[in-house]
Amino acid sequence: MPATSRLAANRHLPVISLALAAALAAATAAVGAAGPALGLRAPDFAPLAAAAPQIKVHLAAAIVTFLIGGVLLLGPKGTLPHRTLGWTWAATMATTAVSSLFIREVNHGAFSFIHAISGWVIIALPAALYAARRHNVRAHRGAMTGMYVGGMFLAGGLAFLPGRILWAVFFA
Repeated sequence: MPATSRLAANRHLPVISLALAAALAAATAAVGAAGPALGLRAPDFAPLAAAAPQIKVHLAAAIVTFLIGGVLLLGPKGTLPHRTLGWTWAATMATTAVSSLFIREVNHGAFSFIHAISGWVIIALPAALYAARRHNVRAHRGAMTGMYVGGMFLAGGLAFLPGRILWAVFFA
């Protein structure tokens, strides 16, 4: 993307962010008012409080990874804040991937499909960091975006399936 169009896109980012925040607040208020009629309830964090330590570490790292990743994807690239947050993101993404290897309650003690995503992250993350150090922006961008979408949305979405702790927290 040329520098001029990137600057134009970044100039509109605060307005877009405020509009999304306002829409989210309005939707939350509407659902909150109609919550009991729709069968919605407040989250019950008791299942999470009773969870094993590796699950708590995994969830904390995943939440931080998700938030920092959003900032990195929306912000300007190649700057000092991007690099600093990028290293932090890489550390939390590695923590999320490695900690998942110690979570095997769902599949009777065996690894599952979701662990394949963790293995992919453990291999792809150093490769993506190497690409950034070598100024291979295309490879870096592709790998990091793939890890964010695959790790946060695919694996994260699977964490909300029935029988999982996050299902119990938000839906059970």
